[in-house]
Amino acid sequence: MTTTSLATTEIESLMLKHPKGFDLSLDRIRRLLADLGDPQHRLPPQIHIAGTNGKGSVTAFCRAILEADGRATHVHTSPHLVNWHERYRIGRYGQPGALVDDRLLADAVVRAAAANGGEMITVFEILTAVTFLLFSEQPADVALIEVGLGGRFDATNVLEKPAATVITSISLDHQSYLGDRVELIAAEKGGIIKPGVPVIVGQQGEAVALDVLTSMADRANAPLLVYGQDFFAYEEHGRLVYQDDTGLLDLPMPRLPGRHQLINAATAIATLRHAGFGPSDQAIETGLAQVEWPGRMQQIASGPLYRAAFPGSELWLDGGHNPGAGAAIAETLADMEERVSRPLFLIAGMINTKDPMGFFESFAGIARHVFTVPVEASDAGIDPSELAEAAIAAGLDAEPCATVEEAIRLVSSAWDSDRAPRFLICGSLYLVGDVLAQSGLAPR
Repeated sequence: MTTTSLATTEIESLMLKHPKGFDLSLDRIRRLLADLGDPQHRLPPQIHIAGTNGKGSVTAFCRAILEADGRATHVHTSPHLVNWHERYRIGRYGQPGALVDDRLLADAVVRAAAANGGEMITVFEILTAVTFLLFSEQPADVALIEVGLGGRFDATNVLEKPAATVITSISLDHQSYLGDRVELIAAEKGGIIKPGVPVIVGQQGEAVALDVLTSMADRANAPLLVYGQDFFAYEEHGRLVYQDDTGLLDLPMPRLPGRHQLINAATAIATLRHAGFGPSDQAIETGLAQVEWPGRMQQIASGPLYRAAFPGSELWLDGGHNPGAGAAIAETLADMEERVSRPLFLIAGMINTKDPMGFFESFAGIARHVFTVPVEASDAGIDPSELAEAAIAAGLDAEPCATVEEAIRLVSSAWDSDRAPRFLICGSLYLVGDVLAQSGLAPR
């Protein structure tokens, strides 16, 4: 799929007609869905997933386990990294799901746009209507629906009775939309909680977030399961041990690296068990071993950037872009350093809705140097000189650079140590998408 695909052409046409951003209400999406015959009422059983960090990983774990259990699974995620098609994975019986066919997506976009009839709406709302059209018209056993922004007023929150709702780790992000305190953001995320529907809550860094979610679940009479109280996960002898009220599971470590992924894997397992899907132990094992989630601590071992690096270097890619994500990524890199010591260089680009200093603070003491680069795919990118100043204020050595490849070459051309460096390209999903496209690794 390329930018000249039918679906991409239709979506780019919509982007010229409709405002960017999000409409934090549900009136417009409900109007559009009503004109389309309310496809959201004809979906297979849904799992609705919100959170600041980890919701994509939990979605990926759920999908991998469900498919290993033989269940056709539709998946909606956002944003995409390289192609719009990544937002819609269509479940298939007897084989893994696949990104939506281009003609199928283009047809759904055209129908949704026609039903809207030129009324004021955002592109994200139209694309959410497309999700429900596609998933209602293609048979499957389960639909995993990831929230786009917040929860309470996200366009996906027209779902009335999902099989379960999930809320992963909450921290500060999108403050201009969701509020500047964790408890306010938790209240927005908790807006997906539905009366009587089980809600599974991942590990929370601040007690106030859990307090808010607990209160909301109580008011909705929604059964609440909380990581660290009702289910647990820990590493023992190179294995993942999962525990809940039904007993222990001795499992392989997840394919996705990082201690935070043990929590995300456990959250997915708890969700599937308490949403009524009851995957077999073998399916859980297979899912953890086969899970894929592009752009999240993904190693790049081919393409021009890899070839530009000093021989033996490691190139890692992660789209985390807020302080909570920075802490999780830094912890993962510290674990890598403990196993195999290498000098760490960050190559970072960010957009102006993020907290760059809060992101960089976690890397003080573990990163040798930061190169800041432009985010070419967004007109909201922070100027590399300004971003370098934020990294310096966070206690890091930093300098601006023109491109990711230039930063890699600056290090590699003067490298004279036997310990090849470790690079982390990070800070923006736009930047991650560019690197994946450049490396020939667009998600499939």
